[in-house]
Amino acid sequence: MLKLDRYIGQQVLLSILVVMLIVVGLDFLFKVIDEMSELNEGYTLLIMLGYSALNMPAAFYEFLPLGCLVGCLLGLGSLASGSELTVMRAAGISVWRLVKMVLKPIILLSLFALLIGEYVAPYSGALSESIRAQHLNRGTISARTGVWHREGGEYIHINVVTPEGDIQGVTRFALAPDSHLLYSSYADAGHYENGGWLLSSVVETRFLDDQTETSRFDTQPWSIELTPQRLKVLMVKPKEMSTSELYRYSQYLDEQELNNDRYMQSFWRKVFQPLAIIGLVLVAISFIFGSLRSVSTGQRIITGVVVGMAFKISQDILAPVSSLYNIDPVWSALVPILICMTLGGWLIKRAG
Repeated sequence: MLKLDRYIGQQVLLSILVVMLIVVGLDFLFKVIDEMSELNEGYTLLIMLGYSALNMPAAFYEFLPLGCLVGCLLGLGSLASGSELTVMRAAGISVWRLVKMVLKPIILLSLFALLIGEYVAPYSGALSESIRAQHLNRGTISARTGVWHREGGEYIHINVVTPEGDIQGVTRFALAPDSHLLYSSYADAGHYENGGWLLSSVVETRFLDDQTETSRFDTQPWSIELTPQRLKVLMVKPKEMSTSELYRYSQYLDEQELNNDRYMQSFWRKVFQPLAIIGLVLVAISFIFGSLRSVSTGQRIITGVVVGMAFKISQDILAPVSSLYNIDPVWSALVPILICMTLGGWLIKRAG
């Protein structure tokens, strides 16, 4: 029985890895094509390829549920096409026993992906965005680089956050309670020390009643609750953050009375991703013992992609719906998973 466990596990795991290699490779290719238009003297082809490669761990983590779904359909489908599953059933092995055999490597792969999502993807994502911003930025506010943030009455744009935690190209706008502009400021760089920021090469323009007043400072202290760790979080997309970073930053936004739904939705997606993978795998197994038992490989791939995309789209739709109707973000991530697990379990029970 142990040999049979290993055999089925190897078939399923190999199929998943092949699917993930193709999916992550295509994501890399599309990112390279998308970045080609940004090439210049500073942002060279080699740097752009490095930026795209550093985003691959996040892509692996993001597409793993789809890869497990399609990989299980292909791996178990090949066993079904060769009548091996039929022989196993005839030998007295129940459907639920086969389900356990399939889930063993899936759970190990989910734990491996959890480590990537918690440690590798956040670091590589922050590093890639920092490298891109440093080479692509022209010292002005850009829609393609940097990050916007608000704290109190100040609206802040930071062009670059370096891997060491320093900042470059800091633009600040301060508004009065009646929303008129008090001052604008631009600093070439900033360094965090002793619990606060020290900006360098600062140009500040104050807007008075009938005139403007410009001042220049070699250095200027800047008191703000944004730490280098929080800034690194800001520079990457929520889906590339670790669960701990998402939770801490969501709490910070809540303290600043800013909307944190986007980050809490990503937080719950990451928390429940192992369950999402198991739910999709149960659906895949139910298809193999049901309607997809004797179809072609192409039909299995199409079915897996359609089901996987439907699952992702349902989560993407439920996320803004939960924000609109003030529903706890946990449900936008959990409801599609519960549907998959319930549907898959029911279909497997019928097949058994």
